Amino acid sequence: MVNINERLDQILPRIKEDSFMEGRGLGNEIGYYVFDYDPEDEMLVRDYIQFVKDKMNNNNSYPDIVEFDLYQVMLDILEDKGYLDKTMKMEESQGSERVLKAIKRSLRLPGKNNLVIKQIKENTEDNNIVFLTGVGKAWPIIRSHTILNNLHPVLDTIPVVMFFPGKYDGSSLILFNKIKDDNYYRAFRLVE
Repeated sequence: MVNINERLDQILPRIKEDSFMEGRGLGNEIGYYVFDYDPEDEMLVRDYIQFVKDKMNNNNSYPDIVEFDLYQVMLDILEDKGYLDKTMKMEESQGSERVLKAIKRSLRLPGKNNLVIKQIKENTEDNNIVFLTGVGKAWPIIRSHTILNNLHPVLDTIPVVMFFPGKYDGSSLILFNKIKDDNYYRAFRLVE
């Protein structure tokens, strides 16, 4: 079995390949990728993501990587709307279940006017590669399959890589190696 360091070392060469940017997805659309990893390796993966971004973004020969930490995107949207402090107070007085529903409503999840998707789309240029991180931190409010399904129609010319703390077998996402999400069939594993 390949260890996490060997898998991480394959990311940079993989995203530098011409085929990565040319579109090898189903129906020849630009590919969506998942890099799954053991949740215990979270800090190692975060550090490696920063390394890859530094290498790519400081070299004019390659597209820039824009990273969207889904948890931070959620907090930024709530802060911009003036809801962050209200949300914290609501959780204290009414409990977590109630605040989860309120946050999902505020973010318009999983609707067509999803503010997380809007934020990603508005902050991505045509020549970027998108890294989605913070999947575990944003759960259970933001669900990975929902983001991938809703992002696909609006970012169809830009490669997207979701860093997923759990298992992805090409159809099922299992967060933290325990929580099965809905199936998602349109992404490839970035590294086997």
